[in-house]
Amino acid sequence: MSTQQIDKTDMTVPAGWEGILDPGEKILWQGRPDGQVAFKIGHIFTFIFGLFFAGFAVFWMVMASQAGGFFWMFGLIHFGVGVSLSIGPPFYSAWKRRHTWYSLTNKRGFIATDTPFLRRKLASYPITPDTALGYTAGTPATIHFAQESRRSKNGTYQVDIGFERIDGGETVYRLMRDIQRGAL
Repeated sequence: MSTQQIDKTDMTVPAGWEGILDPGEKILWQGRPDGQVAFKIGHIFTFIFGLFFAGFAVFWMVMASQAGGFFWMFGLIHFGVGVSLSIGPPFYSAWKRRHTWYSLTNKRGFIATDTPFLRRKLASYPITPDTALGYTAGTPATIHFAQESRRSKNGTYQVDIGFERIDGGETVYRLMRDIQRGAL
């Protein structure tokens, strides 16, 4: 959640960025997303489906327990899946944001993730005059500047990529517009 503005005239490469930045590339801003749990409209369907799934598992376990024995315990797996479907998405996205860092240079936007049990990842996305910027105002704000294609069993779909739930979003958006105009 901390935001740091870096002097635009500083020509030294910050520690840890050696070999990553191009010649003449300077870091303009670094920050982290808000790590709070946030419910989105898209979570409603999985929440309701998960509740029905868990509710049916409870019904099944009650009915199976009347027969005696431990067969009812197989319903615990389905109950767990239902609960995780209902409350998992907003908590997972908050957990993922807590392990994410953002950087903006005069040429690219960087998104770094270091999630436990998964590998470290650093992705960069060029900011050019043709880059479509999407800005969602608010506290925190979101700026999208790229898209990725993802595969599903039904085909492919586009996912917006950017700096999600950041403080000072208006300032970062202004920096990106300056990059597009060649002012930085």
